[in-house]
Amino acid sequence: MAESLNNSGTASGFSIDEGEVARFSALAAKWWDVKGEFAPLHRFNPTRVRFIRETCLDHFGRDDLALKERSVSAKRNPRRAFEGMRLLDVGCGGGLLSEPMCRMGFNVTGLDASAKNIGTAKAHAEDGGLDIRYLNQTVEQLAASGEVLFDVVLTMEVIEHVADPDAFLKTCASLVKPGGLLFVATLNRSLKAYALAIIGAEYILNWVPKGTHDWTKFLSPSEIRQFLDGTPLLPDPAVGVEFNPLTQQWGLSDDTEVNYMMVARYPVTAVF
Repeated sequence: MAESLNNSGTASGFSIDEGEVARFSALAAKWWDVKGEFAPLHRFNPTRVRFIRETCLDHFGRDDLALKERSVSAKRNPRRAFEGMRLLDVGCGGGLLSEPMCRMGFNVTGLDASAKNIGTAKAHAEDGGLDIRYLNQTVEQLAASGEVLFDVVLTMEVIEHVADPDAFLKTCASLVKPGGLLFVATLNRSLKAYALAIIGAEYILNWVPKGTHDWTKFLSPSEIRQFLDGTPLLPDPAVGVEFNPLTQQWGLSDDTEVNYMMVARYPVTAVF
C-alpha cells in the first residue's frame, strides 16, 4: 500500500492511527516546554538517553578504551563516539531523542507522521546548529523507498500509539542493518500500568493530558517478542523504567510492569 499525505498534512500508512497523530500534532509547539505537557518526558529523557548510549557503546565496541582507535575528535570528545553511524528515530516528535543522538555523533534521521511535529523538530535543531534529517513520513513509506539500512533504529514510546503494532515493529526491524540494534520502549498492559500511567499520571497528577494513553494498546514484553518472530532480530530481556517519587527522577529497574525498554539485535552467527 502506498503512503501519502492526507488533507491534514499527516503522513498515512497501514500502521497510522490518525486520531493519535492529530492528538500529538495539536501539542506540537509544546515539545520543548520543560514545564508543559511534555514535562514528564523531559524528566524521563536522561534515563533513556543513557540506556541507548551505554547499550550502543557496549554492542559496537565503542567504549572509552576503544575510542583511542578512533578519530582524534572522538578521543577528545567521547560523547561523539558514534561518528559515521546511522540512526533512525521513528516517531521522533519534536526531536527530544534525535538531538542528543546527533550530539553523540550519529547521523540522525528523524521520522514522524505529523507535519507539525517535524516543523517543530526542524526549527529547534536549526536553532541549536544541529544537522538532523527530519522527514514527515511513515516508517512504511521510508522502508518502501529503498532507504539505506541503519545501525540503530529507535521506536521509543511510539508503538502503543499505532494501529498495527505487529506490522509496525516488523517494518522497523527491516530497517536495521546486519549487526545493528533496534530499541523499543512502551508500557505494559498490566493493572499496575493502568493505575499509575492512566489513573495516576493523567487523572490525579495531571502529568500528561487526559486521553494520552489507551490501556488496551499497551503491550507486554512477550507480545513485543512475538512481533519480532520472523525477523532476524533476537530480543534481550525487558528492562524496567520507574519513577522514584522521593528523588523525582526516573531510573532503570527490574520491574517491567509499567514502563520498560527492550533491545533486539542480530545473533552473532547472523553477522559473522
